[in-house]
Amino acid sequence: MALSPALAVEPGEKLADPALEARARAIAGELRCLVCQNQSIDDSDAPLAKDLRLIVREKLKGGASDAEVREFVVARYGDFVLLRPPVKPETWLLWAAPLLALGGGAAVIYFTARRGRRASAGALTEAERAQLNALGVSIDPQKTTDDH
Repeated sequence: MALSPALAVEPGEKLADPALEARARAIAGELRCLVCQNQSIDDSDAPLAKDLRLIVREKLKGGASDAEVREFVVARYGDFVLLRPPVKPETWLLWAAPLLALGGGAAVIYFTARRGRRASAGALTEAERAQLNALGVSIDPQKTTDDH
């Protein structure tokens, strides 16, 4: 698995100019593979990722700056194509989703535990009352657990 990212970029894709190739790899490392979604196009061997890598290299060979290449890809595919999308109103939900999921999970755990405590602190059965009376413990049936 450790070798798979290095194998994603095929030898025929590489640019002859090492500086341009380094720029292409840096840009490709910032762009999400739209097929895999959890990999950059630099790491993915999906056909769409290969097409995007070739587009990045063509734009760079044509004299485009790194920012211009990113803007071109974002204009085509939206902010989702960026592995680190910008923080702006359109992407707030994308950035907040992990915190919302964490908060939602914490709320579910809290309320489930709270419900479980209430259920376990309910009224005693007749058998439990008899056992407590046998031990000499008197129970006032009028008291609830909230009175303690």
